Amino acid sequence: MFKKHLFITLIFMTGISSVFSQQITPIKNNHMKNSAIHYNNIKANSLNIFYREAGPQDAPIILLLHGYPTSSFMFRNLIPILATKYHVIAPDLPGFGYSDSPAYTEFSYTFDNLAKTMQAFVDTLKLKRFALYIFDYGAPTGLRLALANQEKITGIISQNGNAYEEGLSTAWSGMQQYWKDPSKENREALRDFVSIKMTRFQYETGVEDLSLLEPEAYTLDQHFLDLPGHVDIQLDLMLDYRTNVALYPKFQAYFRDKKPKLLAVWGNKDPFFLPAGAEGYKKDNPNATVKFYNTGHFALETHAHEIGEDVLNFMNSLDK
Repeated sequence: MFKKHLFITLIFMTGISSVFSQQITPIKNNHMKNSAIHYNNIKANSLNIFYREAGPQDAPIILLLHGYPTSSFMFRNLIPILATKYHVIAPDLPGFGYSDSPAYTEFSYTFDNLAKTMQAFVDTLKLKRFALYIFDYGAPTGLRLALANQEKITGIISQNGNAYEEGLSTAWSGMQQYWKDPSKENREALRDFVSIKMTRFQYETGVEDLSLLEPEAYTLDQHFLDLPGHVDIQLDLMLDYRTNVALYPKFQAYFRDKKPKLLAVWGNKDPFFLPAGAEGYKKDNPNATVKFYNTGHFALETHAHEIGEDVLNFMNSLDK
């Protein structure tokens, strides 16, 4: 009798094991393969660059470039969505997040130099073909990369990444005054721009339901802004932003001449980059599509799922 029960128990357990091995294990393995985010570091332009990486190694690549005042942390909700089908790489720019932040007296904080560092990053990782996802400061950095690596760019996703003067709101007036007259007085007047009040303003303006905002996001951003010397790093970049506006015609010529497939995903209540900046892409590029979301500057904080689905659909349309 004992042997009979033992035999039945073994048959039952074998069946359960078979069910688990067929239905649960593959799902878990597939999830781990595609969605697990790895946190890495690499040397580029003599700097340690921190980056997040996820997705199948042999899948088409998406390079995510963050903006001010954040880091690759801003993509924490988007990466798992994109990594189900694509190889996603998201570095922290120099002076941001967990990448090196040498003193502003020792490193030239210009957008040319940010792009030079990202070029070294791309070269070191041997990225041959990739789509660019650009946001805020990541836009002028990434568009410089696009100009220098036209044969490598499969497509561009611009999330509130401006390349048109009509996209600049009146919130830029203080910075524009600094561009015209980079005096100590005008520089000091911008120090409040790196305060927690302004950081939260960027996150909260245009958001209908503030309870959707994770406080960790603006708290982490402010942590790095408050580190010794980081205010001057940001003030140098604010001054150099004028070079980006000067390059807008060159970026626009690239859109007209090369007509890269482009998706603009835009928070329509962004206090800095107006919807007109998104519409500008369509003026120069017949391959540009524009989608608006009812939110502010950091659209991923409230609309990561919607944007992720739109980016996946866009990526499916690209040549591999």
